[in-house]
Parts: sequence; structure tokens; C-alpha cells
Amino acid sequence: MSELLRIEDLKVNYGGIEAVKGISFSVEEGQIVTLIGSNGAGKSTTLRTISGLVKPKSGKITFAGEDITGMDPTNVVHHGITMSPEGRRIFPDMTVKENLIMGAYLRKDDLSDDFEYVYSLFPRLKEREWQAGGTLSGGEQQMLAVARALMAKPKLMMMDEPSLGLAPLVVKGIFDIIRQINAQGVTILLVEQNANMALQVAHSAYVLETGSITMTGTGAELLADERIKEAYLGKHHSD
Repeated sequence: MSELLRIEDLKVNYGGIEAVKGISFSVEEGQIVTLIGSNGAGKSTTLRTISGLVKPKSGKITFAGEDITGMDPTNVVHHGITMSPEGRRIFPDMTVKENLIMGAYLRKDDLSDDFEYVYSLFPRLKEREWQAGGTLSGGEQQMLAVARALMAKPKLMMMDEPSLGLAPLVVKGIFDIIRQINAQGVTILLVEQNANMALQVAHSAYVLETGSITMTGTGAELLADERIKEAYLGKHHSD
């Protein structure tokens, strides 16, 4: 397996606060890699920095062998990185189909196969193709956010808190889809509060605490680790 994404000594400041304190990690092609940690640990900031929405203070981001540090977001998408953002951020007044087209805004080729593909993953979206995004349930909006990110044909798809605020059954469905997308060859970098679910799907995992990586291992290793159980798996979140 070859390395697709490498983060080296990344430091990011928010105002006067050092949100990310010199972290380094890598994502192998074809893997699901997860960053877990409590709120405010710097997980979302890391994704936003990779996607070009936040400029790092220092450090280096390499994607497919190319330095993309500080590149603007459109260019990052052009390179093959998309993001399904926290809070879904769909366009509520646009139809499902129009939202999907927005995901493919940089593409000039035919999209019909891609519509078929995302509708095969999410039959509910096909049923609601002409409904406004804002009328969908929370779970359906999350499906739409994921489908929209897939429309750009990414090499790496970043997902920020896909299970947030969803019922347990819906969460299970979303994680099944994450596995399916990955099986189709898309590399995934996942930020998730639901550590249990995230570690079950992840090939490798990193624990972020207050801007620093404190542990790393395979998903299975961290699931079995007493410190992880204590910190993240002890109490089952209802979200």
C-alpha cells in the first residue's frame, strides 16, 4: 500500500490558541483512518486545514506526493480531496439532485453514472430526488452530505462527525455505507465522536487530546485498550 496523505508537524492557531500542536500522521491508500478524541481536541481543525479552509501556522501536508500545504479549497478538491462537513451543510432550498450537482461543480464530464452510483448507495435519496434538501430528515441530510462529497470522485474523502445527532439505527446505516464506499476504493479520513463505531470500521486510528496525538494503533487495538475504554467507550452516548 502506498501513502496517500502525510501530515508532518502540523501546527494550527485559532486566534491566540494553539488548536493543533505539531501533529504528524499518515493515511495509506485504500484505508479508513479515524481521529477520535473529545470535543475541542483539534480533530475538525485538522480536517479543515487539510481541506484548505484554515491556513496552518507551520508544518506540511503532502497528498499523493504533492505538497498541498495552504492550498485554496477549490484546488484541494481538484486534487481529489472532498469533505462531508460537520453539521451536514447541505443547501436547504435546493433539491436533492441540485445538491448532488453542486458536489460535482469542478467536473466537466457526464454525471449520469455517478447519480446511479450514489442512488444505489442511498435509495432514499433517489426517492426524494426532487425534494428540497431542507425537508429531509437528519439521517437523510447526512446521506446527502456524503453523496454530495462522492460526486467529485474523490481519492480521499474526509468525514466530520457523520453520526452527530442521529438515532442509533441511522448511525449503523451510515457506518455500513462508509464501509461500502471504502470497499469501492475511496480512502477515508474520519473524525467521529462515536469512538466505538469509528474504531470498528477503522484500519488505523489516532487519539487526539488538546491538539496532540496521544495514542495510535489499529482500530481493533484501540478498541481493546483499557485507557480507550475508560475515556471514550465507558458511557454509551445516545447520539
